[in-house]
Amino acid sequence: MKKGKIELCGMRFFARHGCLESERAEGNEFLVDFSCERDIEAAGITDDLADTLDYSRVYALVAEEMQEPSKLLEHVAARIADRLESELGLEGGFEVRVSKKNPPVGGECEWARVSVRR
Repeated sequence: MKKGKIELCGMRFFARHGCLESERAEGNEFLVDFSCERDIEAAGITDDLADTLDYSRVYALVAEEMQEPSKLLEHVAARIADRLESELGLEGGFEVRVSKKNPPVGGECEWARVSVRR
């Protein structure tokens, strides 16, 4: 078994997450990052998508979850992790990170970020 890391970084979405009514009405920019540890030996030999994780499937599942409004980034990240785990059969060794641009914290803050590790 040869372990490797697969990452999708900077998946960009416009969504309506937030506790404030204005956040849900106006929407905001969000970034989602995904990484997982996997056995990549077969894919390295066969060059066949069936032997690895389909990146487009990961993106599609993340995109669907991002369109469902939530108050908290923690909730968004947990929903994405749950969906990836159940639909892709990921058995731990992965991380989902959700970042929100310019969160309303009463001062200057470029991004708020929550990570979920399984």
